[in-house]
Amino acid sequence: MGHAPVTTGTLLGGKVVYRQFPTGNRTGLEPVLMAAFVPARAGEVVLEGGCGAGAGLLCLTNRVPRLAGVGLERDPATAALARHNFTLNGRHDLRVRVAGIPALPDDPLLTGPGIRRIDHAFANPPWHGHDSSASAHMQRDLARRLPAGALGEWVDTLAAQLRHHGTLTLALPASLLSAGIAAMENARLGRIRICPFWPRHGHAARIVLVQGRANSRAGSEMLPGLTLHEASGEFTPAARAVLEDGAPLPS
Repeated sequence: MGHAPVTTGTLLGGKVVYRQFPTGNRTGLEPVLMAAFVPARAGEVVLEGGCGAGAGLLCLTNRVPRLAGVGLERDPATAALARHNFTLNGRHDLRVRVAGIPALPDDPLLTGPGIRRIDHAFANPPWHGHDSSASAHMQRDLARRLPAGALGEWVDTLAAQLRHHGTLTLALPASLLSAGIAAMENARLGRIRICPFWPRHGHAARIVLVQGRANSRAGSEMLPGLTLHEASGEFTPAARAVLEDGAPLPS
């Protein structure tokens, strides 16, 4: 991986070898949980916006075989690391393109209006407001700060690539739930499903997954969600099944 310093770890209880930069935006639970919620089937085509070093695509393709996919990543160094991680794990049907949404790269899977090849798109968009304090690390700043109007742009751009009844899944902080739903409805996504994650029993959810389906008029549904931690701080058995064993979330 060139001369850039990286740390080597694993995801899904050792099933995925994962390298990332020691500083900047470190991978959290969100891409692993998001990958567990995408209702992909073998042989389909997936797209991740802002893929970082590739955690989401790696976790999804560990659970679902024979997926082809492309990740979009704005930072060239992070995109190169994602490409390295795909190769390291033998994910030869995955590739990464340097692009910042709403711009899209020239790629056979991402074509003009009228030809849609993406079955499922997903993203963990930047969360912090555009007027929040900038990070000293450029890669972290790109990943965590949300320019004004960007959430709608992310949803519109990714939804425009979906095939009939394709899905778009977003990992969001609970504070952006209403904005995420509104953006999906504006993009004509229906059957919106919400999966909350409770840090501990009795605590308010901080992270939610929001999933919409193209060409669907069905209303929204709040799923039971998942409690992540016991009072002791350890992961609950249900959380371990997803985060370590690679089990899917209800979808």
